[in-house]
Amino acid sequence: MNDTHLNPPMDRRHFLGRAGLGLGGIALAGLMGRGEAAAVASPFQGVMGATHFKPRARRVIYLFMSGGPSQLDLFDDKPELVRRNGEDLPASVRMGQRLTGMSANQATLPMAGSIFKFGRHGKGGTTMSELLPWTARIADDICVVKSMHTEAINHDPAITFFQTGSQIAGRPSMGAWLSYGLGSSNENLPSFVVLISKDRIDQPLYARLWGNGFLPSVHQGVNFRAGRDPVLFLKNPEGVSAASRRKMLDRLAELSAAQFGDLGDPEINARVAQYEMAYRMQTSVPDVMDVSREPESVFELYGPEARQPGTFAANCLLARRLAERDVRFIQLYHPGWDHHGGLPSGIRRQCGDIDRACHGLVTDLRQRGLLDDTLVVWGGEFGRTNYSQGKLTATDYGRDHHPRCFSAWLAGAGIRGGMTFGQTDDFGYNIVENPVHVHDLQATILNQLGIDHERLTFKVQGRYYRLTDIHGQVVKQILA
Repeated sequence: MNDTHLNPPMDRRHFLGRAGLGLGGIALAGLMGRGEAAAVASPFQGVMGATHFKPRARRVIYLFMSGGPSQLDLFDDKPELVRRNGEDLPASVRMGQRLTGMSANQATLPMAGSIFKFGRHGKGGTTMSELLPWTARIADDICVVKSMHTEAINHDPAITFFQTGSQIAGRPSMGAWLSYGLGSSNENLPSFVVLISKDRIDQPLYARLWGNGFLPSVHQGVNFRAGRDPVLFLKNPEGVSAASRRKMLDRLAELSAAQFGDLGDPEINARVAQYEMAYRMQTSVPDVMDVSREPESVFELYGPEARQPGTFAANCLLARRLAERDVRFIQLYHPGWDHHGGLPSGIRRQCGDIDRACHGLVTDLRQRGLLDDTLVVWGGEFGRTNYSQGKLTATDYGRDHHPRCFSAWLAGAGIRGGMTFGQTDDFGYNIVENPVHVHDLQATILNQLGIDHERLTFKVQGRYYRLTDIHGQVVKQILA
């Protein structure tokens, strides 16, 4: 009988795996604080070891406006569209570009000029709508990009594209890539945290948007929720003490190290690393979520909703607290921007949610010296059409999805504040100057973190993958 499968040759992997507690034990020793030398093998350490070049950012706060905010009612003022309000969209402007099924069958596509007034703000004269009076106050801190564009025309693929670099589900999210490459700067909190505004969910936000894809599971985002249990299943069950939990994790570490020695599967270490992180988070999460010691001046800065857990304002305050603790990637989702009808009232509500809080976050970061190395990004998955979906009246209109051009803004960490980049045509339908693709934005974010987006890769199924796929150029013009 051939028993090679029962007693395999003692190759290098098996030798290291069975030496002491094996590589798994080395990794776990680092996680449990059993020596600095052992910490090198921690699954929470980034594979890069060091950045490709000197970074301007240590962390990212990404304010994702899920649903697609109307750039024509917030940042991209189009007087010509107002003058020609109600006229049919010229074929020479549309140029046969595809429409969604929601407006493709309309008899006409009546152009809808914004009913909101625009003004110029800051030293750079940044154009903003009257809907954003607080954001206007930080005009000199932010760079508004008016020439964003994407290929995706529906929500799920469009959001997936921004978060993972692909319209097809299954790729690692941006935060997971950063965790994989740079690792964690705080051993007591995840390197990637997700916060979702409550009471604004009008479309699904799947957990895969902050998933690890084909990267080790330790790099997936952790969703912090409002309420008594910010992280589900974090607390010990009734009757289980911290001491007994510690003993259980120690024994589990030993068993897992032995299993790793036999199988060599890195997911074994990743799972135990997550158990250890959860143990430490039992103390660190309640601390970061407790805003009771924040002074009154802070709540005044973010607005009264900052006292209501789960609101966008409260999540912005938490984002600052997480940034102070060196969480690498902080993702906020604020749904509710999908205004196919009733846009004027809907966008007023949305701007009421986010305007003062965005001002508060950027201002708070600046006052604390954190804006210099914190990159703040604001934007949605696409823009809105310059024509009305459905009936156009003097006070009401809707806008369909528009991937051809839309706006986003960035602040901090080496971004040139007080400037506008890119330009659309007089109808707000096509880009005429400095287009910025989704992959360009992603490449720029990674660049500010000291990462060459072409060099942070992961090989799977015979191919090297990266966040920007095979595209992307750093938008150097917006960098200070």
